[in-house]
Amino acid sequence: MTTTQQIIIGSAQRTIELQAASIALQLQYINENIIKAVETIATCKGRVVISGIGKSAIIAQKIVATMNSTGTPALFMHAADAIHGDLGMVQQDDVVVVISKSGDSPEIKVLVPLVKNFGNTLIGMVGNMQSYLAAQSDIVLNTTVTQEACPNNLAPTTSTTAQMVMGDVIAICLMELKEFKTADFAKYHPGGALGKKMYLRAGDLIKQHEKPVIKAEDDIKKTILEITKKRLGAVVVLNEKDEVIGIVTDGDVRRMFEKYDRFDGLFAKDIMSSQPKSITTDTLAIHALELMKQNNISQLIITSNGQYEGVLHLHDLVKEGII
Repeated sequence: MTTTQQIIIGSAQRTIELQAASIALQLQYINENIIKAVETIATCKGRVVISGIGKSAIIAQKIVATMNSTGTPALFMHAADAIHGDLGMVQQDDVVVVISKSGDSPEIKVLVPLVKNFGNTLIGMVGNMQSYLAAQSDIVLNTTVTQEACPNNLAPTTSTTAQMVMGDVIAICLMELKEFKTADFAKYHPGGALGKKMYLRAGDLIKQHEKPVIKAEDDIKKTILEITKKRLGAVVVLNEKDEVIGIVTDGDVRRMFEKYDRFDGLFAKDIMSSQPKSITTDTLAIHALELMKQNNISQLIITSNGQYEGVLHLHDLVKEGII
């Protein structure tokens, strides 16, 4: 390893160690003020308006995003813009959170009295307990760190990590107080793979397909043609009462060619796999994937009230980003 490479590795390790230490330090700041902050936000009739300047403003935006996605309505208000008109977004029942490392920046000193005059509860998240913000806040959340990861101890690094962690602490505490469940989470995350895993159901995926189906007494030619036509790699076998009794997959067809020299007199029922795996239309797609993995299969039969509805293929889950 070259000297330059050693410097890089050393710097990376030191940065991680300092960041980890800044997070561990926050444990000693978990006290009655956290309880007050969480209870105040949980019981407020308005929103949480979170503000900051510089890097703290970026952290504020992240905390707002986390709260909104976990059931706590929140808005971001840049501290500089607030004193030029954006303060109008603060309503009577809102709780205001102001984030600052120093707690003494000019914008903060202008913003804080205005919030106090409005009568809103002010929660200060601050890294300097002797600062103006700490003195003026109704509730103070301490995010003090001993050292920035920056070699000059200047660029906000460990301090912003501490702020983000404290924001996550509040958001998670609020989730647990409100008993925020997976179903609630899904309502706020309908897009992307994460949302699909929590709300997309098997019945939603089979609507794009035709239903591959044959009768038990249908011959092999018709069976193979139905598999080819419906392009799902399988066909479902029904009896005279239209009840599912089996499935013929591409694999079953290949095994047929290995076992038989002639196919005259063979029917779907002769080569089908009996007792195929099936799920109902309201089964979550992610659970369908788990069943496919457990049984090492690529298709599942979908039913509703005992009636055959279609076939779900592994490729459907891939296409929707479930895998």
